[in-house]
Amino acid sequence: MALRITLAGSTGWVGKALVEAIVASDDLALVGAVSRSAAGQDAGEAAGLARLGVAISATLEEALREPSDVVIDYTKPGVVKANTLTALAQGRHVVVGTSGLSAEDYAEIDGEAQKAGRGVLAAGNFSITATLLRRFALEAARYVPDVEVIDYASAKKPDTPSGTARELAELLSEARQAATSKPVDELTGVRETRGGALGAKEPVQVHSLRMPSFVLSCEAVFGADNERLVIRHDAGSSAAPYVAGTLLAARRVGSFTGLRRGLDTIMD
Repeated sequence: MALRITLAGSTGWVGKALVEAIVASDDLALVGAVSRSAAGQDAGEAAGLARLGVAISATLEEALREPSDVVIDYTKPGVVKANTLTALAQGRHVVVGTSGLSAEDYAEIDGEAQKAGRGVLAAGNFSITATLLRRFALEAARYVPDVEVIDYASAKKPDTPSGTARELAELLSEARQAATSKPVDELTGVRETRGGALGAKEPVQVHSLRMPSFVLSCEAVFGADNERLVIRHDAGSSAAPYVAGTLLAARRVGSFTGLRRGLDTIMD
């Protein structure tokens, strides 16, 4: 039996690519789609495909009237938390591809997932190379304590930092030792130029650039005595890199209970 998918954000940049990939797969079935701006349209036609017979709903609550196994969310930062909690309350596993959630949000989601006996897999970026950036950066942090994150995105990206950078910084905070740089509260001048500190253990400074010509780039910059290491991920203009990782997450999110963050948590 095919795994039944409800896709929130079905007419977005990644959403359209996911509709096409789900339709093309042998083991997945699109049974629900959500897009407030395209409510009432056929999900296939809205994605530039043949008619699928799946009407787009205006809200997730409406789409969940049709039985499904997994909700994939690629919506907006302002609604993804509520969507995730709604999906869990309705007995669905959830894959979160939308950025903008805080550590506190994830803690609440984990608690609700545990109570519901469902899995949630959230990633700031589902691409393989972004996952490798995270893996290699965490390895480097074991040996080089001084690290900062630079986050690049388009001029119109609403959330700062990106989910990729936020997730990376929070994980590096847990893995690194204390930095040797002067604490921000001891600096003079415009302290905000040192970026924002993220992470509970050993906070990591994150600097976000929002400019035309960028899609999404993220780099971890490590500094040691007389040497530096920069590990960087650059995304192109296609949504293709995110599709395979998202569908892998959908296939495996039912194998555990609670929240996991990062595609690497389910990769062999």
